[in-house]
Amino acid sequence: MIDYFEALSPEEQQKVKESIQLLYRQTFLLERRYDRKNRRSQLNREYYQCEKHLEFIRAYFNLMDVEVMENSQMGVIYLRGEQVIGEKMSRLATLYILIMKLIYDEQMSAASSSADAVTTLSEIHEKLGTYRILKKQPAATEVRRTIAFLKKYQLIEPLDVLEELDGRSRLIIYPTIQMVLLGDDVRALLKTFEEGEGEEEDDESEI
Repeated sequence: MIDYFEALSPEEQQKVKESIQLLYRQTFLLERRYDRKNRRSQLNREYYQCEKHLEFIRAYFNLMDVEVMENSQMGVIYLRGEQVIGEKMSRLATLYILIMKLIYDEQMSAASSSADAVTTLSEIHEKLGTYRILKKQPAATEVRRTIAFLKKYQLIEPLDVLEELDGRSRLIIYPTIQMVLLGDDVRALLKTFEEGEGEEEDDESEI
């Protein structure tokens, strides 16, 4: 493993370091990401940079008992394992993930030609209302904080400026949502939230 790294040019070694740091920081790397400036999905250079040295990167993370997985169909490279330490996330972030997984599955079952799904904040909140697990409309600052958190982990991409978020704000749901939850898990977790409706709103969980 060391021989492989030392045989690379200094420039290539730096790229490998960047790939490892990025993957460790955000858990997921997407092959295609939405570029707001050009208003379209574009190939992600960082994904191919990681893929080029994937075997070395796998060996590196294996030392920490962490698997580096690649789903070429979805266009995702991601970390998996009990040693992957996630950030604490708010109850609202957990609920958003659950509902976005439902929305993603609905759109993919409609024979969508895209690996991404598109939703709005209004649709997310309406579905939360349907399950009766959102007692009150969250504050704008909490919504922005939650969206920024989910964007960091490559689960969504806001199509509008975070400071201007409202019910009409559109969000791309990336296929990484498939690696976080299975459909049956979502239904079971939603039922848990419904049963624990009286619990505190600021409960935290891990992604």
